[in-house]
Amino acid sequence: MTENYETLICMVGGRHEWARPIKPGRKPASCDIHRFAVDEDPDPPVRDWDENEEKRLRQLDALLKTKGISLSELEEATIKKVKSWQAMHKNDDTGEAIVTDLIGIEFSPAWESGPVWPVVQPGPEIASVPPKASRPKRPDGWLTSVVLPDIQMGYLRDPDTDLLVPYHDESALTVVRSVIRDIKPDRVVMNGDNLDFPEIGKYRKHPNFVRTTQAAINRMTQFCVDLRTDAPFADIDWLAGNHEERLPNYIIDNAVAAFGIRRGRPTPDDWPVLSVPYLCRLDESNVNFIPGYPASEIWLNDNFQIVHGDKVTSNGLTAKKFLDGARASVCYGHVHRREHMEKTRHTRNGPRTVGAYSFGCLCRIDGAVPSTKNGNDLMGRPMIRAEDWQQGFGVIHYESKGRQRFSVESVAIWDGWCRYQGKEYSAE
Repeated sequence: MTENYETLICMVGGRHEWARPIKPGRKPASCDIHRFAVDEDPDPPVRDWDENEEKRLRQLDALLKTKGISLSELEEATIKKVKSWQAMHKNDDTGEAIVTDLIGIEFSPAWESGPVWPVVQPGPEIASVPPKASRPKRPDGWLTSVVLPDIQMGYLRDPDTDLLVPYHDESALTVVRSVIRDIKPDRVVMNGDNLDFPEIGKYRKHPNFVRTTQAAINRMTQFCVDLRTDAPFADIDWLAGNHEERLPNYIIDNAVAAFGIRRGRPTPDDWPVLSVPYLCRLDESNVNFIPGYPASEIWLNDNFQIVHGDKVTSNGLTAKKFLDGARASVCYGHVHRREHMEKTRHTRNGPRTVGAYSFGCLCRIDGAVPSTKNGNDLMGRPMIRAEDWQQGFGVIHYESKGRQRFSVESVAIWDGWCRYQGKEYSAE
């Protein structure tokens, strides 16, 4: 008796019962020359099999063996239908009729009713999200904005433990949240590439990033709620970067019919269900999502602009590229480096100085983040090789009226520690 034959005998209820012991006399519920099907009864009655039914099963067993098909390798697939018929042709030499038995097998694959892996869902619903509070008036008219650059929220799967390892830096996020709670800013700007989305990027998909997107969405959903708790008075903006743009691009390239689909009876403000603001429940945490990279931007006042940025200089300051044609000062991300450069131009009204500022990143800088310069060992673990990146965040004080002046502070984070306004902040 072959392995396939034993498996055929074990088919009960339209599925394989691999571990189920075979009771003496137990057979599949029905089998005839035209059709083989399994009964949906999980415990079909024991019945006697006649010789012809036994023969049909052995024919099926022999056919599977001839074709090199092992049912045990098909996992959750089932045999949906077996058809048996006869064909006749004439012997060219003798003229006698030759009858040939034929059998056709139709398999029902495991994925016939949908994918077996979890489908991406919105982040977990948070039981209690603090509402945005009314912002107190500043007597001097100055406002404060905190800029969080390139969080790159994402995970890789450890090949030994199958656990998810973050390559955003939880220590850096803890530090910046502590500062936000202390200074109570009027605005928080998440400056793009807040989610990494390695699974749906244009580069080679490494096995260690498979099925990690949902975990990143879940973590970012909670992080936005945490920000709302830390900064109850603030306007919180999520500026889309090139990594957020991976999601709509992936849908357009692979499932264009799903692009822009919204829930039934939508309002004009409803987000598509396969979009960052919907998946991360940004409306619930009162976070304003600004799509449209690379054209998306935020103006703090007439003299200061925030963008994610699409300029990179490998050897030298990217800031110089922003200043070449700048008519206003700009804060940018994308490069993961702390940079600051200023340029003064002669104008009709006298000298005018503009600046370009990058505050670094809030992801790991040890080589864990997928990039064109890092590598992995033969099990997929990232090689520990530091990138030329720096961690930090920015604090911008600005006037929204009058002369619309501003003052920029770039705050460095070192191994989960920073010092700001005379106070030390540590993730420990």
